Amino acid sequence: MATIKLWFGRQNFHLLKSFLLLKIIAVVFAVLLFCEFLIYYLVIFRCNWPEVKIRAYDGKRETLEPVLKAMFLADTHLLGEVRGHWLDKLRREWQMERAFQTALWLLQPEVVFILGDIFDEGKWSSSQAWAEDVERFHKMFRHPRHVQLKVVAGNHDIGFHYQMSTYRIKRFEEVFNRERLFSWKGINFVMVNSVALEGDGCNICSEAEAELIKISHKLNCSREQAHRSSRCGDGQLLPASAPILLQHFPLYRRSDANCSGEDAAPPEERGIPFKERYDALSREASQKLLWWLRPRLVLSGHTHSACEVLHGTGIPEVSVPSFSWRNRNNPSFIMGSMTPTEHALAKCYLPFEDTVLITYCGAAGFLVVLMFIHFGLLASPFLFGWQLLRKFKTM
Repeated sequence: MATIKLWFGRQNFHLLKSFLLLKIIAVVFAVLLFCEFLIYYLVIFRCNWPEVKIRAYDGKRETLEPVLKAMFLADTHLLGEVRGHWLDKLRREWQMERAFQTALWLLQPEVVFILGDIFDEGKWSSSQAWAEDVERFHKMFRHPRHVQLKVVAGNHDIGFHYQMSTYRIKRFEEVFNRERLFSWKGINFVMVNSVALEGDGCNICSEAEAELIKISHKLNCSREQAHRSSRCGDGQLLPASAPILLQHFPLYRRSDANCSGEDAAPPEERGIPFKERYDALSREASQKLLWWLRPRLVLSGHTHSACEVLHGTGIPEVSVPSFSWRNRNNPSFIMGSMTPTEHALAKCYLPFEDTVLITYCGAAGFLVVLMFIHFGLLASPFLFGWQLLRKFKTM
C-alpha cells in the first residue's frame, strides 16, 4: 500500500512539474511573439500616408497628378567586426529588419531612400569585412522588385573628407547606385555625396561639384521648356519639377537650438554649436547647393535626431532621425506623398526599446512569482482571495 502511495505521489509530482514547464513555455513563447514580431505590426499599423493635393488644371480639363509613396530613413549604422559586439548586432539589427519588413508589408512604399551611414565601419573595414556587412544589409533590407531602394553615402560609409578615397567611393558605388539624379512620376530627386563637398579643390570634391553643375544645367533646361535655350541641346528633358534634395550631412545651421519634438536632440545638446564640414555642411557648400539646384525640399540625416528648418526663401529641410535603437530609444522614418508640384510628409515611429525591455522584465517577474506559487513559497492571489472571501462570509 505504501508503495502504491509513493508511486502516485511521484506521478503527481511529475504531472505538476510538467504543468509548470508548459506554463513557462507558453509565457515565454507569448512574450517573444509579442516583443519580436507583433509589436512592430501594432505600432506601424497606426501610421498612414499623408494626404497631398493632387489636383492640377490643364486648361479647362481637370487632371490628376500621380502620387509617389516614398519612405526616407537614415543612419542604420550596421555594426562591423571591430566595434560590433555580437549581442548588440543581433538585437539592433533584428529590430531594424523586423521594422523595415513590417513597414514594407503594411505601407507598400514605391521607393525607399536611405540617407547615409548605412554601415558603421565602412570607412576602415577590410574587403572581407565589407563583403560580410553588405551581405547582412541585403538580408535585412530585402525588398520586392517593384520597390526601388536608393542609397546616398555617409561619412561612416566612405569616411570623412580626410579619410575618403576613390577606392572607398568606388566600393560603395559598386554595391549601391551611383546615380545622382533619379526621376519617377514626374518628380526629380538629386542624391548628393555631401562628404565630397569640402570645397578645398581636391580631385574627388572637384568631380562632385562638376557633376552637380551638370545636374543643375539639366534642371534649368527642364524648367525652361517653353522657351528652350540652344545650350540645352536636343537631349531628353527632365520633368519640369523643382527637385527634392537628398544627402547625408544637413545644410548649414548653427545648432539644433530651434528644433523641437519628442525625437529632437536632448535639451542639453540642442544649444551646442555645429562644426562646419563635420556636423553640417559649410555655409558656402550649402549656398551652392541651394543656388545650383533650387530644391523645393531637402532631407538629410547624420545628426540622429529630428529637426525642421527653413533655408533661404523658405526652402524646408527635414533631418531624419536614426532608424536604429543603437542611436535612439525612439527611432522613426519619414513617409512622403509626392507629386511633381506638391509634397506632404508624416513621421512613423518604431516601437520604443524601453517598451520591449519593460515587457521582458515584467514577464520575467511574472515567471518568478509563478514558480514561487507552484512550489508553495508564495500563496496564490486567487487562493488568498478565496480564503479571505470565505472568512468574510462566516463573520
